[in-house]
Amino acid sequence: MKASTQLISAAVFALSTAGIISAGTALAEEPQFEKCYGIAAAGKNDCQTATSSCAGTSKHDRQTDAFIAVPQGTCSKIAGATLEAK
Repeated sequence: MKASTQLISAAVFALSTAGIISAGTALAEEPQFEKCYGIAAAGKNDCQTATSSCAGTSKHDRQTDAFIAVPQGTCSKIAGATLEAK
């Protein structure tokens, strides 16, 4: 096989492979998350609460106004968890 034919074959293969890879990633969906209150361990909350100014500052385990983000539909399956702060 000539060098130019090999080069063309390699280019066609590379382009077809890139098309397959990008088509596969286009089908993947972004995961959806929800705020789940009352389950974070002390200092492990994702964002500010009514009593603390930023993430990672909750004072005690299962603080009712502290949340962590969990995959959509998961919070309702966790004992003691709620979708709203108390």
